[in-house]
This record gives sequence, structure tokens and C-alpha cells, in this order.
Amino acid sequence: MANPYLPSWEYIPDGEPRVFGDRIYVYGSHDRVDSDEFCDYKLKVWSAPVNEPGKWVCHGDAFHTKADRDHASDIDWSEKCLYAPDVVEKDGKYYLYAYILDSKGCVAVSDKPEGPFELVSRYEYNIPDHYDNGTFIDPGVLVDDDGRVYVYCGYLGSYMCEINGDNMYQVIDGTYQENIIPTDEPWNFFEACSPRKVGDTYYLIYSPKGGCQLAYATSDSPTGPFTYRGYIVDNGIDFPGGNNHGSICKIGDQWYIFYHRMTNGTIMSRRGCVEKIEILPDGTIPPVEMTSLGFEDSLNPYELTPADTACVLKGSEQLMITEMDAFTRVITNITEGCVMGWKYFDFGDDFTNGTMTIALKMQPRGCSGRIHVYLDDPVEGEKIGTIEFGTGDHVAEGVMRMVTGRHAVYFVAEDAHSGWAKNSFTGRQLLDLEAFVFRK
Repeated sequence: MANPYLPSWEYIPDGEPRVFGDRIYVYGSHDRVDSDEFCDYKLKVWSAPVNEPGKWVCHGDAFHTKADRDHASDIDWSEKCLYAPDVVEKDGKYYLYAYILDSKGCVAVSDKPEGPFELVSRYEYNIPDHYDNGTFIDPGVLVDDDGRVYVYCGYLGSYMCEINGDNMYQVIDGTYQENIIPTDEPWNFFEACSPRKVGDTYYLIYSPKGGCQLAYATSDSPTGPFTYRGYIVDNGIDFPGGNNHGSICKIGDQWYIFYHRMTNGTIMSRRGCVEKIEILPDGTIPPVEMTSLGFEDSLNPYELTPADTACVLKGSEQLMITEMDAFTRVITNITEGCVMGWKYFDFGDDFTNGTMTIALKMQPRGCSGRIHVYLDDPVEGEKIGTIEFGTGDHVAEGVMRMVTGRHAVYFVAEDAHSGWAKNSFTGRQLLDLEAFVFRK
């Protein structure tokens, strides 16, 4: 499954990946395509087999802060949206830690990792001048090997405390600690705490100031001090960036970073993505680029590629992926000079000196133009062909040089008007791109 890794109609940001048994589960917020605010009043759970991480199943709604047509609310003290949850297993039970906007946070439990979850309690604590008055913003939870339980939280400042493992909601007196990740250089803590333990090393993945990156710090103790180690992924490089939230997870023998990226011209319609990472013997995680791969090793150019798997969109602030309806997502607002990119395709090694074709599925916008196709770089890379399209074309085709090997593919848009009134067409939308395929 390519990025985004869930079905194209689903919006699950803030993903916390967990392996329970032989399945990988993703717990996250639930965004809405046309919303002017973050998140929703419900949480949904998706899972996939560890040995087939592209085959996702939706388990439906897991928890609610507002009644809907099928469910009653699971709490009675708030009807605010649910943000950035986490789920951990303890003694055969699965505990959901829910952040409720501007309201007291809570803990819920289920016999199954997919839920649904039933309320256990709000957090109970004896902390004078508590950082967020019991909200427990963006809770990330760690059940250590000795059974002790820690929760890490924060927005514009971080804190942590130990939770009573017998009930999973009472804060143990004296364990509250602020500034677990500092807000100054080099840590620059912003939000989105997510703890993990790898061997004997404790990792805290978080979003630093600026919001587009996921950074990490490490310690030899769950209570710190933590050492800043760098960032893992940035969702704003050559793409319309926004906030970021996610974590690392080992699936089989491979480590991944789960994160999200933006669609629909807003920071409030976020879709889950994943990249392969490596944890080196010294504990560091080299930064990875944002790609179209997801769980795949490479994309097949001879299969239909949906345009919304693009990982590079640049050249215009208006260029974006957007949802037209339940079946259609396009790259829209494509004007002259816009660049769209996909990483990476494997064209194989059966080299010939001939040519191949590429077909674009598109929605015309009353302009004629060209799409130039480049390998590996939209400026310095090799141009392998050009696709001409007219004012009413829904499919456009072009002849390409035959390609072998593994490459990023870039489309660069050009307006075809060249007369004395060309300036009248400056900035005009040329097309909406829905999909494409290479054909030998």
C-alpha cells in the first residue's frame, strides 16, 4: 500500500502505531474532509496483518464524546472533539488514553485492541498548579518491562508522570515532572509526545517548534534526562506542510515512522503516511525523506498511479491534493511552473532502445498546455518526454523514452499559449490531474 496508506477517503492523523499479537493497529485522531477545525467527536481504529501491512481493515468507531446516529456518548462532562489518543496493553486489557479538547482527559478500557472502549475514569491526581488542569494533552503512554506505566503530554511545554498500574488512571504522588523535553534549543519542544522503548533505550518522539517535523530524544531512563538526537521526517519539504504527529514502530523486521500530511488546502484534513527507517547501533535514526512508497519497496509505473500519492507539490501556494467526491481525488490548481513528484518507481531492467507512452487521466480546465516528464529532479534531471493536452481532453498521452531502473518521476506544467495575448492566460488553471500510467 502506497502513501497515504489507508483508503483514500479516510483521514487519520496523529497516528500511534502499536503491534498487538499478529496485527498492527493505528490509533489516531479522525479528521473530516470539509471541516474548519481539527479532529472529530469520535475515534476510529484500523488494523492490518503484520505480514501484510498493506491490507487494512476498519474496525469502526471506538470512542465518542458526542452522540451520533449509531452511538451514545461515552462521557458526560464534555462534547468537545477528541484529539491524538494512545492505546497500550496491560495485563491482557487494552487502555485508551483520550485527549478531549479543553476538557478533563480520561482513560477507557477494552478486552480487544480494536475496542470499543468503555470509560474507566478521568485522571486522578494531586498536582498543585497542574500544567493543563487535567487535560493531559496528546497523551503518549509507556508500559515498561517492569510493569510501571508512564504518561507523557504537553503543548508548548512538556510534562510526564507515573500512573498507578493497578488502575491505569491515578497519578502517583511525587512523579509529576515538567519540561521533560525542553522548549529551548536544540530540543525546541512543541507538542505530540510519543514514548517508545527500544532495547534499553527510551525514545520520545515529538513535534518541535515549526510543527512540520517529527524529532526525537533518547534517555537510559523513562524519567530522563533526554538527549536531543535530531529529526526523523519533515512533512513540509517540497509539499504543503503543516503540523505533524506520529511515532515509530517495528513491524516484522522493519522499523517505520508513522506521520501525516496535508490535503484539501487546509491543515485540518490530514492523511496518514509511513516511511521505512533504520535505527543504528548507536541509537540514532537517520532522517528519511517523504515518499509515495508507504509500505512498498517501490511503485510499479505500469500500474495506475493515483495522483494523490504525490509527495512533491511545489511552484504555487494554491497547488494541492483535494477530494472532489467519495471516489475522486485530484491534484488541482495546476498552473504554469507547478511541479508534482512521486518517489520511487521501479521501471525494471529489460532495457530496449525504443519508446513507451504515458497516459494522464485529467479534468480539463479550458486551457491547452504541456506536462514535461523528468526523472530524479525537475530541474537537473533527465527529461524523457512531453504530454500535450487540449482544452477538452479528459485523457492525454505522450511518447516517452524507455526507462530502466529506480527513479523519482516529476511532472512540470507549462501553459501552451504563446500569442501576443499570452499574458491574459498567466496563472490560469491548466488541468486537474487524477491518475497516470506508463505503457510499454
